Parts: sequence; structure tokens; C-alpha cells
Amino acid sequence: MKIIIINGPNLNLLGKREPDVYGDTSFENYFDTLQSKFPNLELTYYQSNIEGELIGKLQNVGFTYDGIILNAAAYTHTSVGIGDAVKAITTPVVEVHISNTFKREDFRHHSYISSGAKGVVLGFGLQSYDLAIQSFL
Repeated sequence: MKIIIINGPNLNLLGKREPDVYGDTSFENYFDTLQSKFPNLELTYYQSNIEGELIGKLQNVGFTYDGIILNAAAYTHTSVGIGDAVKAITTPVVEVHISNTFKREDFRHHSYISSGAKGVVLGFGLQSYDLAIQSFL
């Protein structure tokens, strides 16, 4: 089973960025943990700070992978384009957020991605990715 994790802007700074919200572990280190925990899966990881690159990656893998875990970060709340890309592809997408977006600023309460996603996991820290993987098993 091929699953890709796609992370959006500023998630390359995990472990450094607002550790009280996002924790002190880099995503690369957590990704190694996920690969160890799910050795029978073909897990890949992609991160970009650029909206168009995220849309391109969704289109590129969205017809051949078994699952996509998407944390579009701030683009979740602003990008109609990413939301449209999720709806355009056939691979199921699980939307993930590390923080509980409903405990944060009001603008974070709306997602352009959720309506096209298989499901949404949020608020469990990096374990949100683990839960999203389990939803495909």
C-alpha cells in the first residue's frame, strides 16, 4: 500500500516553530518513527511552502497512490485551489492538523479541504498522522 504525507507551509519548521503548539520533534524524525511503526507500507513524504507545488503533487499522485495524508497548514483556510485539487483526484485524502484548529483563531475554523476529504484528524499532535495512516488500514 502506497501512502504519501503531504505537508504545507511552515511545517518544515516543526521542532523549532512554536513548540508549545507543535511540539519539539522535527517531522523528519517523526517520519522515521512512522516508517518503523508501519514497515509493510510504502510511506513517502513531501513538503512545500508553495501552494502551486502542493496542487501539482496532489495531481501527480492523486490517481496512483492508495492514500494521501494532507496537512495543508494555513492553506487549509485560504486555498480554494487545493480544495479543488482534492476533489479532482481519485485517491482518498485524509486532512490532518497537529493542533486542534477549533481551539485557535476563528479563521482556522473553516477548511476548504474537508468537504473533499475522506476524513479529518486534528488536535492529537504528531500522532494525528499515525491515526490518519490507520484509517487506510
